[in-house]
Amino acid sequence: MGLASALSTALTGLNAAETTIDVTGNNVANSNTVGFKASEAIFATQFLQTQSLGSAPTTTRGGSNPRQIGLGTKVAEINPDFTQGTIEVSSNPLDLAIQGEGFFIVEGALGEQFYTRNGQFKTNSENQLTSVTGQRVLGFGVDEDFQVQATTLQPITIPLGSAAVAQATQNVFFEGTLTPTGDIGTTPSVISSVQMSDGQFEVPTDLGSGDITAVTSPDASGGSLALNGAGVLTGDYTYRITLVDTDGNETPISTDIGTITAATNQIDLTGVSGLLGATYTSYNVYRTEAGGSDFYLVGNSAAATFTDNVDDTTLITGQEPPTTIPQGNFTYYYTLFNTATNLESRPSSLIGPIGIGASGRAVRLEDLTFPSSADFDGIRIYRNLSTDDDDFRLVTELTGTGTVDYIDGATDAAIAGNQELNFEGPAIGASTLLSDVIVRDGATYENAFVDTGTLSFTGRKGGRLLDTKELEITASTTVQDLINFMEESFGIQETSSDPSFPIPVGAGGTITADGRIQLTANMGTENELDIGLSAFELTTSSGSAEAVSIPFSTTQEANGESAVTDFVVYDTLGIPLNVRLTVVLESTTSASTTYRWFADSPDNDPVSGVGISVGTGTITFDGEGNVSSVSDATVSIDRRNVASASPLEFELDFSELSGLAADSSSLSASRQDGSAAGVLTSFIITESGNIRGVFSNGVSRDLGQLRMVRFANNTGLEQKGDNMFATGVNSGLPVEGNPGEQGIGTISAGAVELSNTDIGQNLIDLILASTQYRGGTRVITAVQQLLDELLNLRR
Repeated sequence: MGLASALSTALTGLNAAETTIDVTGNNVANSNTVGFKASEAIFATQFLQTQSLGSAPTTTRGGSNPRQIGLGTKVAEINPDFTQGTIEVSSNPLDLAIQGEGFFIVEGALGEQFYTRNGQFKTNSENQLTSVTGQRVLGFGVDEDFQVQATTLQPITIPLGSAAVAQATQNVFFEGTLTPTGDIGTTPSVISSVQMSDGQFEVPTDLGSGDITAVTSPDASGGSLALNGAGVLTGDYTYRITLVDTDGNETPISTDIGTITAATNQIDLTGVSGLLGATYTSYNVYRTEAGGSDFYLVGNSAAATFTDNVDDTTLITGQEPPTTIPQGNFTYYYTLFNTATNLESRPSSLIGPIGIGASGRAVRLEDLTFPSSADFDGIRIYRNLSTDDDDFRLVTELTGTGTVDYIDGATDAAIAGNQELNFEGPAIGASTLLSDVIVRDGATYENAFVDTGTLSFTGRKGGRLLDTKELEITASTTVQDLINFMEESFGIQETSSDPSFPIPVGAGGTITADGRIQLTANMGTENELDIGLSAFELTTSSGSAEAVSIPFSTTQEANGESAVTDFVVYDTLGIPLNVRLTVVLESTTSASTTYRWFADSPDNDPVSGVGISVGTGTITFDGEGNVSSVSDATVSIDRRNVASASPLEFELDFSELSGLAADSSSLSASRQDGSAAGVLTSFIITESGNIRGVFSNGVSRDLGQLRMVRFANNTGLEQKGDNMFATGVNSGLPVEGNPGEQGIGTISAGAVELSNTDIGQNLIDLILASTQYRGGTRVITAVQQLLDELLNLRR
């Protein structure tokens, strides 16, 4: 058995040497494989032939050792060497080297997890991070807000050139000097429109050119006086007459009919009565008292004769004859009015002109139409003074129904103190519909808003043109709606969010008693308001663009030391938003200076309306010119119709402002921390495995988190090829974590871990293995020679 066992024993030695050569050859072959871990073949004795177990010492013998003959060797283990490989810098930012314990996690073809030390990574067509052999690298991804989602492992994505991100502004920083020596804002800018009237009310019916005529005194030369017996008259008397129409109007008084000196009580007017007809239906008789020169009404008659039975005592208490209009050129208007409320319509069209070239005359107006609506119950007649063609004064008031005629014989002196004609008519109110708003241009009255549609408004503030704002005008839109729209378009702020620092009262829009829209700005010269002639434009429902003529003028100039600056901020989508910040000196004391700031943004998109005001507060400086306190430094911009976070809120940092004396105040926004949308241009991978993307706008965001594992027994892992390992039965479970945590090593980006193959040691191992192999063959050769000798014994 000895020679036979020697052959098999030698054979195991040959196999062992071959294994060593195989392992060493693999090590040498992978000496340039990144992340490769060299292996070592470890051997153990195989079977033993025991010839004696030996004996223990006795009193008579010293004992013997066991006698055992080994029957060869076997491979006990082939252990990978997980010692740290050399770190070599590379030019690829995706190359990662592990320093310390741990493995990258990659995904196999069937979704299983493998582990590797080879950090030579690349991206595929889907921007996913993969190993050099195509396995996807696993870690934690990010959501749409670039927040790492530490839930389940997923392929890491680095979307260079495609992912975009924006940075919403959170802070704006200012610099400049706000002098304490300027004027305190005490007087705001005030602008007012022309007078506007409410067109819902009835207007007078215009007269025709033939409805105004000159009226002369009647020709009474055909009349005579008759003595018809004794009567009440006892002196010398003179008579005159006027013609009277159906409305009770009288012509100017006639010349003398005659004078009587004896008692009589009858006047013969046979010749005069022929003047009566359709227009004048009767006459009034006037006479003097005995020996007097003043005429008084005696009575009215349409007959050919008139009997006078009025004594002097009664006579002088009667009506005096009508006055006559002075010489000159006259025009008339008439209005409708309410006797109870004094509500008065706008006037009719111009009546006349008519020239009065001689004294003793009057003017007759025909077919004046009484109101038909319940708003009015009478008419008022106005006439200019003979000395002033533009000064129209009330002549008379009439009530009734239908139509009426009127004869005007009033002197200038009689009407000069009366009320002046209001050409505008009923003033607009808050509830007046825009469709009823009337604007007068000389003698022309026009609807300011000819139709429903979209009203565009472009105003000026502080001399700067504001963005155009729009108001949808419907059949129910009122003047108050227009005022609110203009307030919002100008960014006029009436209240402060901080009740401890209220805005000075008075800012906003109102309607004056005479029908003007009046807008009062916030304090400061940089808040001055202005509305140009082309500020309004109405795009009607038919698509045509119509200019809206509502002229405004400045009625009060603003004061107050001011400064203004414009800057741009960004919302969460990277959309640039324009903001204008205006500051005005609000107050000074012996210890402090206070400026108030107002912020406007044309890009503000509130839930309702078009308001551009986005914040206000105060800045207080101490006695050394340093900012001592700021009230409410937050600006809030609504983003109603945009998908970005709403509102965009950011803080104003005034800490770098100076309150020292200067010729004038200055203010500028030095920087802000928001940015527009940018695409992913580069990235870095930190030691802790955090993948941080850098975008073209300078913003950085998390793109993912690399995860790694470590094992209790790395040598127990099962090699799967392609530089990968799998969990083995003796490796223990993987302990997952971020690089640098839980005993896991860190990552060096832009570097690789070289193979830890020791070429020198492996060459020595090759020499020893080859020597072992040759020695084994010599054993076999010797056994073969001995066997040959045994075979030769038979010969």
